[in-house]
Amino acid sequence: MYGFEALTFNIHGGYLEAIVRGHRSGLLTAADYNNLCQCETLDDVKMHLSATEYGPYLQNEPSPLHTTTIVEKCTLKLVDEYKHMLCQATEPLSTFLEYITYGYMIDNVVLIVTGTLHERDVQELLEKCHPLGMFDSIATLAVAQNMRELYRLVLVDTPLAPYFSECITSEDLDDMNIEIMRNTLYKAYLEDFYNFCQKLGGATAEIMSDLLAFEADRRAVNITINSIGTELTRDDRRKLYSNFGLLYPYGHEELALCEDIDQVRGAMEKYPPYQSIFAKISYGESQMLDKAFYEEEVKRLCLAFEQQFHYAVFFAYMRLREQEIRNLMWISECVAQNQKSRIHDSVVFIF
Repeated sequence: MYGFEALTFNIHGGYLEAIVRGHRSGLLTAADYNNLCQCETLDDVKMHLSATEYGPYLQNEPSPLHTTTIVEKCTLKLVDEYKHMLCQATEPLSTFLEYITYGYMIDNVVLIVTGTLHERDVQELLEKCHPLGMFDSIATLAVAQNMRELYRLVLVDTPLAPYFSECITSEDLDDMNIEIMRNTLYKAYLEDFYNFCQKLGGATAEIMSDLLAFEADRRAVNITINSIGTELTRDDRRKLYSNFGLLYPYGHEELALCEDIDQVRGAMEKYPPYQSIFAKISYGESQMLDKAFYEEEVKRLCLAFEQQFHYAVFFAYMRLREQEIRNLMWISECVAQNQKSRIHDSVVFIF
């Protein structure tokens, strides 16, 4: 019932909404990023982070530090906060929070299947998996030879099982098939999450519709750009686009026909919200497109906190923290490799 959430929301969701808004105030500010950009070594980065909420997670790490250690500890903080919120949540918020982790599960499945294909050690791959996307039988993914086995042996008991119905084939797994599998799974996941949010109704449905539509549109653009010059046909490309979003359905028709980045730009500039994104990049270059999309996403995620009595703040917080970890990884890599001049190339300021 839209507009009446305030009457009953706080009975079950008030405490957790307060918690997540408190966590949000701990995100790094522009001043923090400016300090981090001045660092000469990774120990300096650790020293600056010790004054933030990451301090307790990094304080016992010995020198010399590695970028992977910093990223690992920062991710551990996000995982701890997520688990605390999940423990306190009741339905339907607990299901909503579980939906957030399905994206990580898909990434982990793809990581292990791809690594196995290239004969990497399973233990080494498991260490690289995102902790929020782990499930009991993940280590046995390595035995699957094709999609059917992957589903039958492992994924049938996971939350991803319903999303696999569209991509079960007997074809052997290769790099191309794995990428198609990833995008087919993401499409099914986003549509399912979107429908779940619509059922919740109210401000949650309104704000999440906008955030998920943006995600679906961004994926459609990335699929188009990445499939230019490959053997993926126009129909196959069209099947990977989600069935909702601002670009659905006419934008998808245009994207399916695009043969180069400038044609993608032409199709996207017809949509005012995406005009500003493509205005930031010059013709023929797609390297800065990811950053432009991230900046737009951060803007939308921050706006989710402007309204009260809805679940989208949990999704927004997780995504903002994820962006912050990406920023810290980039800054740490630049500092470690003595490339400080390139720090601002990929850092997306949140506030």
